Amino acid sequence: MEEKQRIIQELVPGRQITLAHIIANPDSVLYEKLGLNPAAEYSRSAIGVLTVSPAETAIIMADIAMKSSGAELGFVDRFSGSVIVTGTVSQVEAAIEAILLYVEGTLGYTVCGITRT
Repeated sequence: MEEKQRIIQELVPGRQITLAHIIANPDSVLYEKLGLNPAAEYSRSAIGVLTVSPAETAIIMADIAMKSSGAELGFVDRFSGSVIVTGTVSQVEAAIEAILLYVEGTLGYTVCGITRT
């Protein structure tokens, strides 16, 4: 008889931003599916998506995003480490760049590059 293998998965929080992505000109359906307002003035401009570990850092990232660029905060989850910002492409880009700069330079986290679609 073959012995079953048991796999244990666990999250080991590193100090890192694992995703920093800009979606330019998203369809209004995407706004709706994310629970964002597709009729807002920034609609169809850009959405920025970030994930971080440890998850509580999302609170700091949300604060930096709003203060640095004029981007709107679409969503922040201190339990999963997800942050969504919306605004013009330049606002979202400035917000993400400010977040990466602060988190890497001040907090000493490892950060990924910014990707775009």
